[in-house]
Amino acid sequence: MSARILVADDEDSLRWVLEKGLHQAGYEVTAVKDGAAAVRAVEAEPFDLVLLDVRMPGMDGLTALGKMRELRPTASIVVMTAHGTMETAIQAMQRGAYDYLTKPFDLDEVLLLAQRALEAGRLTQEVARLKSGMQEVREFSALIGRHPRMQDVYKTIGRIAGSDVTVLLRGESGTGKELVARAIHHYSRRAGRPFVAVSCAAIPGTLLESEMFGHERGAFTDAKDRRLGKFELAHGGTLYLDEIGDMPLELQTKLLRALQERTIERLGGQEPIRIDVRVLAATNRDLETAMREATFREDLYYRLNVVTLNLPPLRERRRDVPLLVEHFLAKHGPDLGERGVAPEALDRLVGHDWPGNVRELENVVQRAMVMATSGVILPEHLPIGPVSAAASVAVDASLEEIIERKLLECVRGLREHSSANLYDLMIGLVEKPLLRAVLRETSGNQVRAAQILGINRNTLRKKLTEHGIDPDTLEG
Repeated sequence: MSARILVADDEDSLRWVLEKGLHQAGYEVTAVKDGAAAVRAVEAEPFDLVLLDVRMPGMDGLTALGKMRELRPTASIVVMTAHGTMETAIQAMQRGAYDYLTKPFDLDEVLLLAQRALEAGRLTQEVARLKSGMQEVREFSALIGRHPRMQDVYKTIGRIAGSDVTVLLRGESGTGKELVARAIHHYSRRAGRPFVAVSCAAIPGTLLESEMFGHERGAFTDAKDRRLGKFELAHGGTLYLDEIGDMPLELQTKLLRALQERTIERLGGQEPIRIDVRVLAATNRDLETAMREATFREDLYYRLNVVTLNLPPLRERRRDVPLLVEHFLAKHGPDLGERGVAPEALDRLVGHDWPGNVRELENVVQRAMVMATSGVILPEHLPIGPVSAAASVAVDASLEEIIERKLLECVRGLREHSSANLYDLMIGLVEKPLLRAVLRETSGNQVRAAQILGINRNTLRKKLTEHGIDPDTLEG
């Protein structure tokens, strides 16, 4: 992938030589002739390297350097000066320059320094990415779930992340579509490049085209400067189009052309611009109905729908609610304080239908943490009403998950105890109802009960005595 280099120098001949030489070396080059134009260019486009002259009309290079460093902290900047004084060098390095060149210099010297500066920039970005890795892991951990449908989501992410295939994410609002998109980007070969998100529903249709494709100066009344769109800002990375079903029909045509031809044109522009982006789209709308009603293009649908990933609503995977609650308690604990959840409150959370899905659950847990000043979240701390006993148990929960949930309630709060004889206590609590259930099923026949349990009859008799169970009193 070609690095993007900005050359800023007021000397026309030198600017021409650098632009031509760097372009022949395989770089994408933009050239400007003053400091103000250089700052505007850096603000509009994420350059990998800037070659910046110190003495230019208007804004000088050192002032421009400071502004660029604020706009693009990871960009490598090399200062060029015909006045290679100690003071200039010190000031340039203090303001964040990678190195400086003293005029006159050879083109080979520039190419060598550019290669070193770009490599240093890549290493800097890699360090920053590694530092943010834990934060990204914490964000993706909200994709919690043991439900089979969530397991399918994880498997699909693993299968498609390594390719550049277009993905359509479908699901209700709040189910975590953007989190899934970020996870796909994070585990792809584009992980070190930009992830750019644009909401097709939040931006008016008249502005969305400029937002996505950018515009040239003078393209319309308020277009005072050139502006890059989301496609160009995502160059080399991933473009996430949220609520694609809300995109105006006329803009769908332009998006389809961009996806097919891998080029775009800015508003008011004439030259095609090559783009290298992976597109992930999301919607909570019924696109099939939209196609029948002629509000969504069928050809765009098939272009986006190479792989479909359906995210289940939270009410269809209630067994995951306790896991998500624990996650949100840990996530907000550093700011709001450590909190526990009373069993009655957890029952209410599990039984709620969650029309806003995981996003709504997080908001409710966060609010309850604020209200629960005693350290334990009680039902009265929840802004949701009580539910029936049947609704409070996940209808799709397995026996193992029901037992685990009850055990979590029992062991919560014991982390400070050095010993609680918990293992024997829990085994006894599980063993007694198991023995009673099997004896009921066999109508008190201990020989048959021992066979079902897989233990000998003497062991069964011993355990019945330990638990005070009289087989003759148990009805089938």
